Amino acid sequence: MTFEHSSYISAPVEEVFAFHERSDAIELLTPPDRKLQVVRREGGLESGAIVEFRIPAGPLKLRWLAHHIAYEKNRLFIDEQRKGPFSAWVHAHQFVPQGGGTRLTDSIAFSLPGGLLAEKVFGWLVRRELFKMFEYRHAVTKAWCECKGGDCDG
Repeated sequence: MTFEHSSYISAPVEEVFAFHERSDAIELLTPPDRKLQVVRREGGLESGAIVEFRIPAGPLKLRWLAHHIAYEKNRLFIDEQRKGPFSAWVHAHQFVPQGGGTRLTDSIAFSLPGGLLAEKVFGWLVRRELFKMFEYRHAVTKAWCECKGGDCDG
């Protein structure tokens, strides 16, 4: 299965990419109701970097281990789930200069445990949750990059 979300941010690619390089970016980009907990972080966004976190799933907390497999400064980085709730997950973050700003695109290729049947039954739900998540993430990125730390009034 695939999912893609794209938006335009009125800030240079270097600024949008730098926001994603922040050590607290994953926390800033996670909706408050998701209660994500970073357990381990080794490296930044470069190939070979690792981020391990726990995500809530009802009463359980699932372990998610992401390994960064590609990196081109101010252009893209790609992470791959090594352990987690999906059978497969590869997430590309792309940054393209556009009209003085940046086109930010998140593309995900994923598989659900349970194969084709699970994807037919639950695929719509996963896509809906991904859409909500990336609407939030792109709004936060836009606020931080266009409004200098999310403070549009100051």
